[in-house]
Amino acid sequence: MSVPVISVAVHSPHLPIPFPTAVFAIFFISRILCSHGAPVAPMTPYLMLCQPHMRCGDKFYDPLQHCCYDDAVVPLARTQRCGNCTFRVCFEQCCPWTFMVKLINQNCDSAPTSDDRLCRS
Repeated sequence: MSVPVISVAVHSPHLPIPFPTAVFAIFFISRILCSHGAPVAPMTPYLMLCQPHMRCGDKFYDPLQHCCYDDAVVPLARTQRCGNCTFRVCFEQCCPWTFMVKLINQNCDSAPTSDDRLCRS
């Protein structure tokens, strides 16, 4: 035995969305879109709604323009001296006891590689 299904179609005129609901919807959608980045103003002709961000201590920074070095936000082009060499602090590190510049992800105690530079004091 089958049970009859009754469907009721309700037709309502298109009403404008109330202001608080619209504000909440815009906020909710922007939070979803920007859940992996901070909202930023476009810096190029392309519209950028969200951009990745990193944290350095209590400050946020754009990793395309800055890095965190010694708990400070510094420009990617920042350099420092290591013996008689200059190294880029965002990409390289100075191993002070050997005056060797290595890539940032390498251990100073590891064997020298072709990427390393020996800098005399």
